[in-house]
Amino acid sequence: MTRTQFRNRIEAVIARIVFTIFQTMPVDIASAIGGWFGRNLGYRLPVTRRARRNLAMVYPAMGEGEREALLLRMWDNLGRTAAEFAHLHRMRIGPGERIEVDGIEHVRAAQAVGKGIIFFSAHCANWEMFGPLAKSAGLTINLVYRAPNNPYLDWLFSERGKDVGTEMIPKGSVGARRVMQILLEKQVLGLLLDQKMNDGIPVPFFGRDAMTAPAVAQFALKYGCPVVPAHVIRLKGARFRLVVEPPIDIAPSSDRHGDILRVMTEVNRIIEGWIRAHPDQWLWVHRRWPD
Repeated sequence: MTRTQFRNRIEAVIARIVFTIFQTMPVDIASAIGGWFGRNLGYRLPVTRRARRNLAMVYPAMGEGEREALLLRMWDNLGRTAAEFAHLHRMRIGPGERIEVDGIEHVRAAQAVGKGIIFFSAHCANWEMFGPLAKSAGLTINLVYRAPNNPYLDWLFSERGKDVGTEMIPKGSVGARRVMQILLEKQVLGLLLDQKMNDGIPVPFFGRDAMTAPAVAQFALKYGCPVVPAHVIRLKGARFRLVVEPPIDIAPSSDRHGDILRVMTEVNRIIEGWIRAHPDQWLWVHRRWPD
């Protein structure tokens, strides 16, 4: 066994223990403890420096103290999200439940088209709510995810999919073929589109070009499926609002490259609006822009 394999296995064992501990707690207590760890430990991690640079670039007029307070709230949200991971299968949508929904009619309208559906979102609040949304709408959703660097942690994603009735599709060539099959079969796909993709296309995001994966536009234009924005807002503690917006315009023209850029520019514009509305609930640690 190599040193890397040994370290990966130790990390996986620790993750399993922490996951199990959080799972035995009431969700509100687990969320609060996760938030405490985020504020007191996560905030001190070196990756916070990148978040600090991103904030200074996007909000140059914001005072340093205000930015640091925002970063603390970001880490609180991230810690809560990690702890709530163990409780996703208990999350419910509806009156008196932990998740309220605005815009469910847009899901119904997308279903009425009679083709596959692509939902897109971003790392806002607890972004793991696609599963409960799909279950409440009577849909089976397939989620594309980035496999962890530590292969012994992949159980976190496989168990999440099993708990909320979703198929988890790892990014890559095999995953891309599975995505095409899903859309051909008129199923539902969910993606997070706010991360940098080195071999993507430059698309404006907060006034600067950011390398952006064009797959959503490519698939939508090829298969004619609706592209539906949906994002999560943390209301208080472990309670959320899931907002579904009208499908974006993907009407093709004779300029395919122009259509792809137009669609992805609209996607980034929508995500930017979500972040501006709740900047402390987005994951600013992403390396989203070129250095």
